[in-house]
Amino acid sequence: MTLSARAVDGGFRLLNGLHRALWRLSGGRVGSRAYGLDMVELTTIGRRSGRAHSTMLLVPLRDGERLVVVASKGGDVRDPDWFKNVVADPRVYLRERGRVRAMEARVASPVERERLWVRAVDRYPHYERYQRRAGREIPVVVLAPTAPASSRHRV
Repeated sequence: MTLSARAVDGGFRLLNGLHRALWRLSGGRVGSRAYGLDMVELTTIGRRSGRAHSTMLLVPLRDGERLVVVASKGGDVRDPDWFKNVVADPRVYLRERGRVRAMEARVASPVERERLWVRAVDRYPHYERYQRRAGREIPVVVLAPTAPASSRHRV
């Protein structure tokens, strides 16, 4: 990894950690919205470490209980680690408004991504600039609640 990439990653970790700390200390009163959009804490399982990792994300779109997040990493040429983690293990936890929910993440299909991307850019225009800068197709991820544990294993 280049020195520049390490600096970008370190900056993201620092800002994300500060945001998450303020958000948690305030009970979600500080940092729960940005740019007119809701913020959530997404916890994934590390694809290499097996440990829980949390990150704060904007939610540009909602469809009932389903949420849509965008793996932009601010227009970096690399996918964010949280995205790589959900590809390896789609089971995630989402903390929002003091509530934690088990969710399942899936990458939007190409047709679905096209439709969701237009709507996400409409809600948060910076995504378009990120797309140009990234030089990669920025993934769109759909988060859906999992079935309650009591109904998950019914035959």
